[in-house]
Amino acid sequence: MRLIGMPDSPYVRRVGISLVAMGLPFEHERVSVFRHYDTFAAINPVVKAPTLVLDDGTVLMDSTLILDALERLVPADRHLMPADTAAFIRAQRLIGLALVACEKTVQVVYELELRPEDKQHQPWLERVRAQAVTAFDLLEREVGDGTTWMGGDRPNQADITTAVAWYFAQNMAPGLIDPAKHPGLVRLSDRAEALPEFQAVPYA
Repeated sequence: MRLIGMPDSPYVRRVGISLVAMGLPFEHERVSVFRHYDTFAAINPVVKAPTLVLDDGTVLMDSTLILDALERLVPADRHLMPADTAAFIRAQRLIGLALVACEKTVQVVYELELRPEDKQHQPWLERVRAQAVTAFDLLEREVGDGTTWMGGDRPNQADITTAVAWYFAQNMAPGLIDPAKHPGLVRLSDRAEALPEFQAVPYA
């Protein structure tokens, strides 16, 4: 399999880490949707990261849809989503919060870095900032002190996506989320980044 996209994207990185955690071999091709548009378009004409090219040539896109497909390619002991219904629903809620945190952080970055200052819309910027902060605040309540995985004895997809979202926000939008107010997320992120699965797909 081929994972297409830059690892500074939280969506690309969550897929890469999950592939490693599931024990699925893949090649990571660092192709940017900005700097390598034509190269990316030759692989996936709609140029969406992440893109995953399966062994048979099938092109998948959207990190959540890719991960759902991957769950069907591995035995139950490699799944990253809980089998129990209540645990599955909780994981889905946490992943939803983490994805909102990613999305709103991306919107803040795009507004500040891609739009000229005189064209920036402050009410919109304040709104998406508040949404990002709220998402991380809600995740902080869920992770506790960060010394245990939300998935139990090993990280599940909620842990992976939450840790990736936190690391992304701290590196891409420093100052957006105050680490001092989120000690559980800091600890969860530190523990996750020390794992071989995370180190195999570094942020930069």
